Amino acid sequence: MKKLIKKMGLIILFLIIFTLGCSNKIKENKEKNVLIVSVFREDIYRENIFKSFEKKYNVKIICEFGNNFERLNKLKMKDSRVDVALFTDYYAMQGVEEGLFEKINRKNIPNINNLYSMAKTPLGKDYGPAYAVSSFGMIYNGDKIKEPIVSWGDLWKPEFKNRVTMPHITTSAGPIMLFIAADQAGVDIKKDEDKAFEKMKELSENVIKFDKDATETINMFAMGEVDILGGYSFERETITENVSATKWVDPKEGSYAIIDTVNIVKGTKNKELAEKLIDWILSEEVQKNQAINKLDSPTNKKVKLTPEEAEGVIYGKEAIESLNTLDWKYVNKSLDRWIKKWDKEIGTKK
Repeated sequence: MKKLIKKMGLIILFLIIFTLGCSNKIKENKEKNVLIVSVFREDIYRENIFKSFEKKYNVKIICEFGNNFERLNKLKMKDSRVDVALFTDYYAMQGVEEGLFEKINRKNIPNINNLYSMAKTPLGKDYGPAYAVSSFGMIYNGDKIKEPIVSWGDLWKPEFKNRVTMPHITTSAGPIMLFIAADQAGVDIKKDEDKAFEKMKELSENVIKFDKDATETINMFAMGEVDILGGYSFERETITENVSATKWVDPKEGSYAIIDTVNIVKGTKNKELAEKLIDWILSEEVQKNQAINKLDSPTNKKVKLTPEEAEGVIYGKEAIESLNTLDWKYVNKSLDRWIKKWDKEIGTKK
């Protein structure tokens, strides 16, 4: 009997210890904050940004995936519980105009002070900064085109008939093409958009397709269906892996900046933590690691890279400030009209 009582006592003691352990575990999980971040692809950010942030702040980051258009629509439809959203400037400005983002407290994000000027207020002083920059330029096959391409104007050369693909007006870079056409026509698009469209229509004689899918464009280039394309700097490495003779061009008139922004979504209950994440993304260490891994081009001016580390990224004040930028407020105000005019006069295929 005594042995039985002793055994029962040990069992009860074990259960008490086990229960306390479980309750502590539950408490620990309950106390761990969850931050939902809207991104294009998780692998770009997980290793250098999210892992270390989770550890430091005892937080779990969950990612919501999709392209810019899909993710922005989810925010518009209130079909999302996102706290922080990463968008290119084209889509981010739409988010600002639709009232989808919280105003940030810049005092809580001190690393903003270390950014290049163009990265501090790309959407205005109340909204998120730019954490990375890429560029839109030209790519061509050096085996098939022997004379170097140096200007946006080269796209109109008659020898390039049916050898070019460019982005459709509905893509992030689509409006850029209209500004390029206006520049080649010698007009300000805000004053004479008809001339810009006329010039764009001339270019369509050389374009096989105005593409809505960057992956399809890259495949066409790899298969030899086109020899010239409008491309992003971050695509350069992938394209070169498939076509070794790939040549990147920063035209003499300048490439165009594609700015990646980070914002806090309206209605979040984690604003303080979201501002900490933004500051983390802008930090010198994170920005340098992203650059070294060829994932992002840094906007933090304190980042120092060797020539080898800087290969393939946009690095330094001169490189960043040489990029052309668009007035995205004007673009968004004009876009519906431009799309209708494009569909009527240019279309997707000839």
